[in-house]
Amino acid sequence: MDKLTQYRDWIQRVLEKYSQVKPANGEIEVYKFFDHQDDHYQVFHAGWNQYRRVFGPLIHIDIIDGKIWIQYDGTEVGVANELVDFGVPKHDIVLAYHAPIMRQYDGFAVG
Repeated sequence: MDKLTQYRDWIQRVLEKYSQVKPANGEIEVYKFFDHQDDHYQVFHAGWNQYRRVFGPLIHIDIIDGKIWIQYDGTEVGVANELVDFGVPKHDIVLAYHAPIMRQYDGFAVG
């Protein structure tokens, strides 16, 4: 299995786990979105918590130029750590939610 195919599989496995967790409060649905053609992967919430609309990503990941770009991570554990546990080297993971100037200090790829 080539590197990108393996990365896609691992990303989907991590996101699948998070798509099974329903928020405790409100009538909120959890959706997963896997765009295999353009390499965009997302778990997001949509619904209502009493009178407040809830809509937005829990996790958003892209594969860009052979690297995994974590655009947003609303988890406690950290999706990057879970991907490293699967075997993705840190130099292939970009924490895109960190400012480009600060990425050199986070232990992952700078972009």
